[in-house]
Amino acid sequence: MSVNYAASLSSYDNKGKCGQPEVFEDEGSVREKCRQLAKFIRDSSHVVVHTGAGISTSAGIPDFRGPKGVWTLEKRGESVQTAVTFETAQPTYTHRALLKLHQAGLVHFIVSQNVDGLHLRSGFPRCALSELHGDMFVEKCEKCSMEKVLESPVTTIGKKRTGSVCDLKKVRGVCRGHMRDTVLDWEDDLPEPDFDNAVQNSKKADLSLCLGTTLQIVPAGNLPLQALKQP
Repeated sequence: MSVNYAASLSSYDNKGKCGQPEVFEDEGSVREKCRQLAKFIRDSSHVVVHTGAGISTSAGIPDFRGPKGVWTLEKRGESVQTAVTFETAQPTYTHRALLKLHQAGLVHFIVSQNVDGLHLRSGFPRCALSELHGDMFVEKCEKCSMEKVLESPVTTIGKKRTGSVCDLKKVRGVCRGHMRDTVLDWEDDLPEPDFDNAVQNSKKADLSLCLGTTLQIVPAGNLPLQALKQP
């Protein structure tokens, strides 16, 4: 499936500020800020990372509001041109680094707005991840709520039936409930378990790290501020 899944979303006008220029800093400044960040992480007891489309651009998946973002180009009457698909995209250095930090006990939870599935495909555990806008590689049973991770992306969005049935074995046979995609359209509610976990961990956080997101979509964009409300 094309990485420009946004073309399949319902019409929506309020897409925020698009086309803001990127800012590049010199190597010395970046190194110093990395040292500061490393100290913040070491000194924190519960680190929550909030991720957006910007961490997947190096995998060939376009973001939305960047200089070459989907909605930036849309405003110019242009469209994204890329040979990358959700099937061929691979986890980036950022995805792999977050996994290593989690395995080292330094990053405790990720709240992601991405639907590309790259966090799970990097090996990041589902129990430490909230995917607030769904996942192209996950379908969920409407009957028993069992989630199934797929080898290929779903072909629907908006929590529609995918055509598959649940094969979860129960005491009396198999569930056989209808499976639905987990990818949200504009009018869909956020998944309760994921959102509840995101809120709980955001409130618990003493460090919120935001990567690749402009935080313009709410309520996800408000979650990092939960850490400020701690006594």
